Amino acid sequence: MEQVIFKDLGRMSYQEAWDFQTQVHSEIVERKLALRNGSLPLSENTAGLHYLLFCEHPPVYTLGKSGSLSNLLLDEISLQKAGFEFFKINRGGDITYHGPGQIVGYPIFDLDCFFTDVHRYVRTLEEAVILTLANYGLKGMRVEKYTGVWLEATEAKPLRKICAIGVHLSRWVTMHGFAFNINTNLDHFKHIIPCGIVDEDKAVTSLELELGEEQDIEAVKQSLKQHFAQVFGFEFAMPVNTME
Repeated sequence: MEQVIFKDLGRMSYQEAWDFQTQVHSEIVERKLALRNGSLPLSENTAGLHYLLFCEHPPVYTLGKSGSLSNLLLDEISLQKAGFEFFKINRGGDITYHGPGQIVGYPIFDLDCFFTDVHRYVRTLEEAVILTLANYGLKGMRVEKYTGVWLEATEAKPLRKICAIGVHLSRWVTMHGFAFNINTNLDHFKHIIPCGIVDEDKAVTSLELELGEEQDIEAVKQSLKQHFAQVFGFEFAMPVNTME
């Protein structure tokens, strides 16, 4: 069974977290190539080649490589005055928001050890969130043509997105991941067209909004961790010193 090292990075700037996951990703790819070309003995192929990183970011907007800058509704000066950062990044998808009260997850997995199917990978990320929502009495769902996890429309509420997903792969090693709204300030989504979706019958939501009270984000993290291990079929390893 594959082993995954879990690290909760806490509150961390987007740039710092991006640098950290880039470093981890590069080390995994380099090790993988070294094993393939024989410069690293097979006996060195020990556990710990996969990471699951959780963190929270200060308010920041990120724009994926396929996104449109027109979906950001603030200019540079307005962004600075409001205290938001902005990054163009190399994940898929359009624009989204990260901020306090949100679980941002960065799985750095070598999919050669799981399955080499990007579509299946995204669906599996969604499944971990859907199972977590079920623990809170909510039925998460997928929506055709859109990634992420949604809650179905009711007479009183439109279709609502509770978790956004955007990934990047290099040599089948993953980067970026998901943003799961727990106690997130949803007003901050008003400054963008989230994920470039302009449909009036779609909105964003959070676990807090759906359940009517602030949630214990640490408890959600624990549930989400276990569902990740379940759907991907791995076990958690102890951190290794080289990545501290």
